[in-house]
Amino acid sequence: MSIKTHFQNISEPRVLGRTKHKLIDIIGITIIALIAECDEWQDIVDWARSKEKHLREYFELPNGIPSHDTFERVFSIINPTEFERCFIAWVKSIFGNDNRYIHVDGKSIKGSRDESKGKKMLHIVHAWSSSNSVLLGQFKTDEKSNEITAIPELLKMLDIKGCVITIDAMGCQHQIAEQIVEQGADYILAVKDNQKELSEQIQTAFEHQAIQSKNETIEKDHGRIETRTCKAITNLELIDATQKWKDCKSIVEVTRIREIKNVATKEKSYYISSLATDASDMNLGIRKHWSVENELHWTLDVTFKEDKSRKRKENEGQNFSLCRKIALNVVKSYDGDKRSIKRRRKMSSYDFEYLKNLVKI
Repeated sequence: MSIKTHFQNISEPRVLGRTKHKLIDIIGITIIALIAECDEWQDIVDWARSKEKHLREYFELPNGIPSHDTFERVFSIINPTEFERCFIAWVKSIFGNDNRYIHVDGKSIKGSRDESKGKKMLHIVHAWSSSNSVLLGQFKTDEKSNEITAIPELLKMLDIKGCVITIDAMGCQHQIAEQIVEQGADYILAVKDNQKELSEQIQTAFEHQAIQSKNETIEKDHGRIETRTCKAITNLELIDATQKWKDCKSIVEVTRIREIKNVATKEKSYYISSLATDASDMNLGIRKHWSVENELHWTLDVTFKEDKSRKRKENEGQNFSLCRKIALNVVKSYDGDKRSIKRRRKMSSYDFEYLKNLVKI
């Protein structure tokens, strides 16, 4: 069982000699129960007790199934940085390192805020691979504005050599661009008014300079038509602001026209990139960035009920959030049938043979 192999060396946070349950049993059962549609500690305990006979094939369980208080207490004191590093190693061993595009974006867990105790909302920055549709890593911040400091720490934890990193305007910072290049990757960074001089010069360039390449795509889905026109300029001699950005080789303009019930809306976005490639590649990478929202954040909230989670005790929220991502990676990557993620979790909750095949235990 790869989960047990990769997470069994996490440091024991409890007092030695005073533990009734093995740490890897608690971690492993939590992850498997999350796959089996259990989103709260009491649900995890109830399900585990009903499947104790099966679980004993893979876990020692010297004193049976732990109580929900034990699960909660242990996850509140596990070192989250160590847990996340084990997660990254597990992802690499299972899914490899073939990630053409890595998209960095943050998500808040609304239920994690506790105003009575002055506890801020938990905000987590994710690194998502659209190539494999899996989460590669995460890093916690206390609020969205701290993404600027969290992104470099997250990137340090990952092997991004040869990849293209896309980040929204919050991460459009000189130091982040330089770090990406130094780690052997390329970047596509959204530009907004937080880089006002750069934004103004890029817009002027697209009004007056020759376009080196252009690409247009049209998507039709559920009555919505979206036309995306991507233009790229690689002659940056007249754009002084780009000289401050490590290996910046192109600027990009993407125009989106959305038509819904004969009502059209139009918006333009601008980017800088260390790539000097065709506009079709730029358009693809920028479009794929939205898979973070569609495949990760949306699924966490709708299928795993993350936004409703009220786990607030010390490291509990951060560690449990990572368990959700492990479960999501496992469920999404299963190619044994064509069921939705929701139905795969439902099947896993009552069919242990199905769960065994899904988790590969």
